[in-house]
Amino acid sequence: MKRAFSGRGRYRQGFAALFFLGLALAAGPVRGDAIVADLSNHLIAITGGFTGASVVLFGARDGPGDIIAVVKGPEREMTVWRKGKIAGIWVNAESMTFANVPSFYAVAASRPLDEAVLPDTAALYRIGTANLKLESKPAMTGERVKRFAQALIEEQQSVGLIATEIGKISFLGERLFRATITFPTNVPTGTYLVQVFLARDRDIVGGQTTPLIVSKVGIDAEVSDFATRESAAYGAIAVLTAVVAGWLASLPFRGA
Repeated sequence: MKRAFSGRGRYRQGFAALFFLGLALAAGPVRGDAIVADLSNHLIAITGGFTGASVVLFGARDGPGDIIAVVKGPEREMTVWRKGKIAGIWVNAESMTFANVPSFYAVAASRPLDEAVLPDTAALYRIGTANLKLESKPAMTGERVKRFAQALIEEQQSVGLIATEIGKISFLGERLFRATITFPTNVPTGTYLVQVFLARDRDIVGGQTTPLIVSKVGIDAEVSDFATRESAAYGAIAVLTAVVAGWLASLPFRGA
């Protein structure tokens, strides 16, 4: 994965890792489910030139066990369509709306999920795309719902908002661990949750949740905020701007 950190950033990450190592060692014997984790940055700032970002997750465990991290964006309502042929033309023929779709979802683990946790445990903590438990609106069950839910997941995977592969968490010695979380250019804004689990004997024995903010900054944030608060005015300005731009573009040809 690409690393988007300067030498100063790498220094800060190394310092943080050493801090966690000192914390773990100084604490001495602790509970069997102790785990501490943090992020190299708690804010992803989206500007006009935003091309994606990476954040380093690092931490320490108290003893043996696997580390699993789940990164989840704010939930939103989404509709997925199924195309069908009507009079020989492909059109949107059927749809289903889901109420709790994560705007971003990614998982990283120190080894394959089926080796780290039991299937029931993964389902309980919603670890992995198969355990997202998307809820249709209105609430329904059955194979049709499953097909539409899978189609929605695949659609989100195609645009990079649901990861297709499990990321890698690496250990630095016996206690320290780290992983790089990558966010695409089209990452939605909002408050994200980074859940870090400690698994032992294929069961979750400890965990910690850390927030991450994805926010627009600068002129992009002001324009977005204005468009949200004053949608009618923003639409009128956009139409007027397009009309003026078209008129200006036609001027060189009027004297011809």
